[in-house]
Amino acid sequence: MHPSNTSGSGHTNRLALETSPYLLQHAGNPVDWYPWGAEALQLARQQNKPILLSIGYSACHWCHVMAHESFDDPATAAVMNELFVNIKVDREERPDLDKIYQIAHQMLIQRGGGWPLTMFLSPQDQQPFFGGTYFPKESRQGMPAFEDLLRRVAEFHRTRAADIAQQSQALQTAFAELSPPAAPAGTALTAEPMVVAREMLAREFDSEYGGFGGAPKFPHPTNIAFLLRVWRASATSDEPDLRALYMATLTLTRMAEGGLYDQLGGGFARYSVDQYWMIPHFEKMLYDNGPLLALAAHCAIATGDPLFRRIANETADWIIRDLQSPAGGYWSTLDADSEGHEGRFYVWDDAEVRELLPPPAYEVFSRRFGLDHEANFEGAWHLHVYRSLEDIAAELQIPVDEAQRRLDAARSTLLAVRNQRIWPGRDEKVLTAWNGLAIAGMAIAARTLQRPDLTESATRALDFIRMHLWRDGRLLAVHKDGQSRFPAYLDDHAFLLDAVLELLQTCWRSEHLQFAIDLADILLARFEDKEQGGFYFTADDHEALIHRSRSFADEAIPSGNALAAQSLTRLGLLLGETRYLDAAARTLRAAWPSVERYPHGHAAMLIALDEHLEPPEIIIVRGAEAAAWRDELAKIYAPRRLTFAIPADAVNLPAALLSKAAMPKTVAYICRGMTCSEPLRSLSALVALTNGN
Repeated sequence: MHPSNTSGSGHTNRLALETSPYLLQHAGNPVDWYPWGAEALQLARQQNKPILLSIGYSACHWCHVMAHESFDDPATAAVMNELFVNIKVDREERPDLDKIYQIAHQMLIQRGGGWPLTMFLSPQDQQPFFGGTYFPKESRQGMPAFEDLLRRVAEFHRTRAADIAQQSQALQTAFAELSPPAAPAGTALTAEPMVVAREMLAREFDSEYGGFGGAPKFPHPTNIAFLLRVWRASATSDEPDLRALYMATLTLTRMAEGGLYDQLGGGFARYSVDQYWMIPHFEKMLYDNGPLLALAAHCAIATGDPLFRRIANETADWIIRDLQSPAGGYWSTLDADSEGHEGRFYVWDDAEVRELLPPPAYEVFSRRFGLDHEANFEGAWHLHVYRSLEDIAAELQIPVDEAQRRLDAARSTLLAVRNQRIWPGRDEKVLTAWNGLAIAGMAIAARTLQRPDLTESATRALDFIRMHLWRDGRLLAVHKDGQSRFPAYLDDHAFLLDAVLELLQTCWRSEHLQFAIDLADILLARFEDKEQGGFYFTADDHEALIHRSRSFADEAIPSGNALAAQSLTRLGLLLGETRYLDAAARTLRAAWPSVERYPHGHAAMLIALDEHLEPPEIIIVRGAEAAAWRDELAKIYAPRRLTFAIPADAVNLPAALLSKAAMPKTVAYICRGMTCSEPLRSLSALVALTNGN
């Protein structure tokens, strides 16, 4: 995994004792790195040395660049070791630290952060007093040389203690003001932010290439899912919102046809560096692909477009093939780099492709993916759809299905060849939160695509988490090399709760319902802000840091508070538990000021708001044909409906479900809010009475 020690000296630092692939990449640096912990923090206090905090992750290209330029350099390392206590953090293991110091960077530097994040902290209280992201070894493009910066920062710390103390106080005040008070109790929660968000997204929409805003372009699957729901809610009205459907489907189409999508192996890269979705930043993250899998599956049944069905199938296959561990948990990332070069694993030379493919297949493949155009990535070709198969078939005077057959054969041949190349590094941490996103995506795809193998994959992942990351009634965040570590965060609990509820709709297991209840109870007991509502990112017994964050906006992943609110609403309705419904409502009220101010930055929270204002329809099916009835309902895109097929012999059911009794023949119950129907004794009667939206 991209070892950054190239000296061959055999020297290792304290990171050699860690399990994080990112930290192990730096174990051979001449820098005297410490992991974040009591030893490093105590040393900084004793020696009154400022802390150099470096945060990154294993698939981060610029993290590798800074490592090779500076952290492998003995002269730079000597300055770091002389002037600082140096701490390395894997942001995927410690998102709590990353969140805090990214916010601090933005406050101090007045611009967004990123990775690698380089922060300088006071030794006594870990308050940041200066920072940046990537710094070059030599001065360029207005950035100072890293070694010069180190000396200036150390001198500033030595001579400007009063200024640093004053700045730290201002920073703490700013942290305290990050979360405005919750909306007053009398404030009505309405659908108005959803209307505004839809209009703001429409204003930013790229009507030619899809997506929102200019380059770089990120997938933002939650925004697309929100638009798809907006369309579905209006679909049976006199004026269906076809523009919302168009924004959602054009964006996913352009992403799926672009270089953001792996045209041979399936799965999506992190983001596109251009407006066309052509050239990606090549790392592939589990946290992107879980939600994008769910989105593609939903678009497949919403539109019937075979492209979305293919993309969903291929993305699920890629996750299982390349990211699911033999033990069941899903690994985290594939790196952007291989053999020291970004994208090398994925790009092609035209002459190589021509040699590998028979002429009929090459004729189709080269036209489809632009090999008959100029090279698009450093003298090579990164695959990106240039022409439709219909157009190519017409030019070659062959049937479209023959063109598809040749294309499929070519893709299979080239994938097999590509698999023989030197692979990008794979980060084999199992992260609870990201597994939650992937399990939910797999469960949704399993029932919409009617693929039992995806149900099996999702179940294996959840069983892995319950076996290895659930200990003494508490959840852990990370598993690697047989070790489970770090108290779990809000996202771990919220994403996993959502995943369990999705998997229960795909395959009922009563022990999974109990696990969902356990997760919900921990959220309420350990994470909830009892005064303002909503949930902190860390539990009440977590390590004390300079700030306990509580945020509501989406980032690269959906808001943990939003998925907590949505899942608690769903679980509360399923079980008739008002304490879950009340906690969800308190979260929405806490988020309301932020949602009103910037609604289109809170798409996940708007989805939770939608389900609060119009509670989802819950269908309980009991009996021998329960799974068949569920599968029939799953053929329709109905985001405001949850269907649970509970076997007649299911045990350990709570009272709210026991009351939906099994009968000699299959029956169904439709529940809206706290009111449930009499048993419906035929599938046709059930379909006739469902809302379907």
